[in-house]
Amino acid sequence: MNPRQLLFITFLLLQTQAFAQTSLHGQVLDERGMPLPGANVQIKGSYDGATSEQDGSFQFETSATGSQVLVFKFLGFKTQELSISLDTNSLQIPLVKLIEEITEMNSVTITAGAMEASDEKKSVVLRPLDIVTTSGAMGDIVGALQTLPGTSTVGNDGRLFVRGGDASEVGIYIDGLRVGNAYGSTTANVPTRTRFNPNIFKGTFFSTGGYSAEYGQALSSALSLNTKDHSLRTQGDLSIMSVGGGYSQTLANDNQSISLTANYFDLKPYQKLVKQDFDWERAPYGWDVELSAQQKLKKGGLVKVLARTEAGGMQLWQAQPGEDGRGMFVNLHNKYSYAQSNWRNSYENGWSLFGGLSVSSNKDDLIIDSIPLERKNLLSHAKFTAIKDFSDRISMKVGTEYFIHNYSEKLQLEKQERSFEEGETYLFTEWDWYLSKKLVLRGGLRAGNSQLAKQTWVDPRISLAYQISEFGQVSLATGQYHQLPIENFRVIDPSIGNSKSKHLILNYQYQKDGITFRAETFYKSYEDLITFKGNTNNPSQLQNAGSGYARGLDVFLRDRNSIKNTDYWISYSFVDSKRIYNQYETKVQPDFAPKHNFSLVVKHFIPTLKSQLGTTYSFNDGYKYTDPNQSGEMNSKTKSYQSLSLSWSYLPKPNLIIHFAVQNVFGRENIFGYSYASKPNEQGVFESLPTGQPAPRFLFLGIFLTLSKDKTANNLNNL
Repeated sequence: MNPRQLLFITFLLLQTQAFAQTSLHGQVLDERGMPLPGANVQIKGSYDGATSEQDGSFQFETSATGSQVLVFKFLGFKTQELSISLDTNSLQIPLVKLIEEITEMNSVTITAGAMEASDEKKSVVLRPLDIVTTSGAMGDIVGALQTLPGTSTVGNDGRLFVRGGDASEVGIYIDGLRVGNAYGSTTANVPTRTRFNPNIFKGTFFSTGGYSAEYGQALSSALSLNTKDHSLRTQGDLSIMSVGGGYSQTLANDNQSISLTANYFDLKPYQKLVKQDFDWERAPYGWDVELSAQQKLKKGGLVKVLARTEAGGMQLWQAQPGEDGRGMFVNLHNKYSYAQSNWRNSYENGWSLFGGLSVSSNKDDLIIDSIPLERKNLLSHAKFTAIKDFSDRISMKVGTEYFIHNYSEKLQLEKQERSFEEGETYLFTEWDWYLSKKLVLRGGLRAGNSQLAKQTWVDPRISLAYQISEFGQVSLATGQYHQLPIENFRVIDPSIGNSKSKHLILNYQYQKDGITFRAETFYKSYEDLITFKGNTNNPSQLQNAGSGYARGLDVFLRDRNSIKNTDYWISYSFVDSKRIYNQYETKVQPDFAPKHNFSLVVKHFIPTLKSQLGTTYSFNDGYKYTDPNQSGEMNSKTKSYQSLSLSWSYLPKPNLIIHFAVQNVFGRENIFGYSYASKPNEQGVFESLPTGQPAPRFLFLGIFLTLSKDKTANNLNNL
């Protein structure tokens, strides 16, 4: 063979090797072993690849050789890589199973006992805007929440009552930090409201039971309010109202914002125009100043500061059954301050950290029938939380918090004082396991220790949710909850211990195209409730001897889609609750727990009139009370509570809002119970007086003007 022939044969062999092809074939499945048609299979760094067929199989050829990486991609699943060696003409790829990628938007969420008001979560029941536009709520957060299932309207109180529990069983938090004395101070049978302006919050998480291990010291419910991360723009907001006025100035740039708000209210001019049923000596009045600031940090962190101080008071005569004259004179003056700061940051390694500190200070100066009384309450709360996302399947939350609680009562003339100081330590952990995007399991533990009660306890909690259809899911939650007694009991006997409740909740929720439907059944047991001899004004022999239960059904429907420009929701709750508590010796239905509760809220926007019309109708079947002229406890019941409220919001200009509202339009005389004389009269009858409303109806007119370079900005833009 001559050199020319040898060169030709060598060149031919090289060409054959250069164009040699390797055939790859295999199959792509999901975690359950079902085929994934349309999955992309490709050799990394090349254009060689294929798309899987209907049965998940794929096949393609490549000229690549040696060690390579095969990449598998499919929308909604985690990308997977497989190392291969291309040293044969045909390569069978091992069976490949892709894992679903779980995100907040495609995963099921736990809804048992949980209702959110947010613009950020997919499972919200209300939006922040709903809080201030609900007719009858008068801008009060709790007033809006009272239209949700699981709550009861107690018109002579104003606080939040949940599923057969009293208002003290609801824990209120701002940015995860406990708020002491969250409601304004008031006297007996004069309704109160929450202290904080709803405009500072971006979202609300309201649990009617079965709530997270992060929260404690609440037998029934947790209400968590989350402040805004950052204000949108620099602007001023002026409020002129029938009961007072205020001004807020916000300064903002890309990295920080600060808002300073001042308000003053005085119902004296209003009460001169509108007839009152209460005998006021001095109508309620007060002022407040609030500071809210946010600062973004260089590495993605955020620091928030919230501070508020306020003062106010009222004077009135409270008629006494069986007595002539104006009755008992009550003079109340209150000073309150709240301050908190918190920091949070998220890191690339999956850790998120949170730290915060809050202080609540409340002082009430009371004169009751010429007897001066001083009450002081100081609550300090420090909290640290760490969250670790190990993957999109497993997340862990751990934390610790410490409370310092100081409370005192002083009779000024007698110079008698009683007080207590308490330190409480808590540890908690909670784990979320996403077994698939349709099934999530959450387990938690919360441990607590009270120095004063000398008690240590552990509360297990567990919940799960399963998506049963494209738009429907079921959730189950159960757990144990402890709560130390309220201050006026602990100051009498500081060593008295916890009360305990256990929750079991089953929930179904359906959400599609602006329609939300919820149905929830629950059972709640009570143990170690506080009982005493005497009455609530002078209790004695306090002990943890009470028990009880609450069970029932909640139904909620919200529709923002079916009727043009109309948004409405309907709530119904049935609560069967009985307990031995306070001075009662038998199991009774509490006076704050009506069996049937119904609410209808409607909002309709009329574009041509630049107006939103709203109405709220509330109903319950009445309140139980004890008539000493009859035998037994809680032996009587008031007539049903009914209230129809109307509102009109008019936007003549984008930066100007005029709002008018009427509460209890028809002036229905709602009775919440009766007070009785301590002794019978000459005929042997205990005389009584009804406990009713301050006035047949309440009227409100407000003008809200926003001053900003952006002429379309208004108060609603803050929500």
